[in-house]
Parts: sequence; structure tokens; C-alpha cells
Amino acid sequence: MYKIAVIPGDGTGPEVIQEGLKALSAAAERYKFKYATKIFDFSGQRYLKTAKLVADSDVSELKEYSAIYLGAVGDPQVKPGIIETGVLLKLRFALGQYINLRPVKLYSSDFCPLKDKLPEDIDFVVVRENSEGLYKGMGEFRDKGTRDEVAIQISYNTRKGVERCIRYAFEYCRKRNKKKKLTLCGKTNVLTYAWDLWERTFNEVAKEYPDIATDYAHVDAATMWFVKNPEWFDVIVTDNMFGDIITDLGAMIQGGMGIAAGGNINPEGVSMFEPIGGSAPKYTGKNLINPLAAICAAGMMLENLGEAQAAQAIEDAVIKVARTKLKSLAAGKMGYSTQEVGDLVVANL
Repeated sequence: MYKIAVIPGDGTGPEVIQEGLKALSAAAERYKFKYATKIFDFSGQRYLKTAKLVADSDVSELKEYSAIYLGAVGDPQVKPGIIETGVLLKLRFALGQYINLRPVKLYSSDFCPLKDKLPEDIDFVVVRENSEGLYKGMGEFRDKGTRDEVAIQISYNTRKGVERCIRYAFEYCRKRNKKKKLTLCGKTNVLTYAWDLWERTFNEVAKEYPDIATDYAHVDAATMWFVKNPEWFDVIVTDNMFGDIITDLGAMIQGGMGIAAGGNINPEGVSMFEPIGGSAPKYTGKNLINPLAAICAAGMMLENLGEAQAAQAIEDAVIKVARTKLKSLAAGKMGYSTQEVGDLVVANL
């Protein structure tokens, strides 16, 4: 029995989560596993009414769950950063979700913006450090509000944090068992303190994995190669900021935000899975948003829980729907409503 905490969130989050839960229910019936869900309302609307987001007591309760399934957070009525910090970052840090895992996989070449690229050309995974770096929130203002103002934002990197991320990436690359190549993506020529630590740690850990080929790419070069030669990549490991940037580019070359899912992973604890496209408030309640990313996130959650067959079945159904049914992956252009796309995935399980 899996205990799944569901956070529908804001905007179109509840709509896509509904379709993901529909696929989850069908997969459970077919592959004979049981689960129970509980809804947690960590939304902008609740914050506007109560000024509450994620409390310490909520974190304690969530630690007892098998996984967390998140729709999206972000409400235009709330100042940017409040919900993101109070929900996403709080959960990531408090639950020790130190890996952000982002598969970049092209399901249909019809939706790829790159010329002549096929599904076999775009199939890699970004392992992003998820708890340190610039997102640690460390820094200060000096002489704020004056002409001499200085804003300092610190990239905080520890040997422990860097090594556990790199080691996870090597293990994941070995388990994935495709090209068996791990690329370190950084900026060693300019960010000489943080990336000296990353590079030294990467090279030291690599000695323990002689079966994994390794290489390095500056982040600016990696963005070029994502577009020109995405087939070069297998697994990429990088820090929090660079990972945040390159995974959005990865989403575009795989077909757009409507298909991109990710996981915030604590390998020893509770992990959280989500579509990465955001709450898309302008589509709220219109039954137009693409739910495939949320459905893929449900599949990632099942894989993480050990239900590999069910996870693969969900991905296969999504691929079939994307290749044979949809006119587009963009909201309002799919040729089907949000609910109809969810029904198509269930029908193809």
C-alpha cells in the first residue's frame, strides 16, 4: 500500500493532477498494486485567505508518505517567489530532496523544433543538484537603496552535497545502461571556486566507475549542443542554477512544457514528482491544458516506487497518444480537451 500525498496547487495544477490520478488508478487496477491518497492544499488561494503555506507540522506528516504528487504552484494574485519559496523550496530542503531528475525524451518528431531529429536522437537525463548553489538563498545587500548599493548572492557548495549528487548521477547512468556516458556541465573557466570543487570531486568519483565514460562541457557550450547535437548526451550532472536553465531548453527540444516531467528525489526518503510547466493561470478551468507532463510525472513516481511495469505502461501509452492522436502538444491546440487526452492515455494503457 503506497501512501501518496497529492498537492494539486494553483492554476491548471488541479486539472492536470486529475488526469494523472486517472492514469494512476488505471495502472493500479491493471498491475495489481494498492495506494491511498490525501490532498494537501498548499495553494495561492489558501495563502490569500490564511497566510499559510507549508508548516513544519505538514513536513512531519509528509515524511510518513511514500511519495508526493504535485500539480503546480504560482498564483498571479500572490507576489512572485512567496509560494515558490514557501512550498517548492521548503519541501525540497525540508525533505532532503537533493536531486532534481529531468528526463529529456522526444516522444514524437512531429513536435520537435529541431530539423531532422528523431526520438533516438533526443533521449538523455539531467541530474541537477537540488539543495545548494545559488538557490540556498545566502547573500546580503550593502547600502541598499543608494547609488552605491551592492547585492551579493552566494553560490554555496559543500563537498558532501556535490559528491552525493555526482555519485547519484554515476549510479543512475549505470542503471540506465544506454550510452553509459556522464557529462559534467559547469563553468570551470570563470567560476573557479565552486567549479574547482565540482570538477575535482567528479574526477575522483569517476575512478570508482570505470565502466562509465566521462566528459565535460561548459554550460554555454552545452546549450549549443542541445540544439545542434543532442544525440551526444546520455546523462548530465550539474549544479542547481545551470540545471534549472538547461532543463527548460531540454523541455523545448523534446516538444515543449506540455510533455516535460521531473522528480525531486531523496534516495533515502520521500520524493516529489511534478510537471515542470508551471500553473499556467490563463488556461485555468478551460479544459485546454496538456496533461501529459503530469501523467508522465505519475509514471516517474511509480518507477521510483518500484512499479517499473506500470511506469513503462504509462510512458508507452503517452508515446502512442502523442504519435497517433495529438495535433500539437500546446494548450488549446491538441485537438482534444484536457480530459479527453487523459482518457486517451487510459485507453492505451
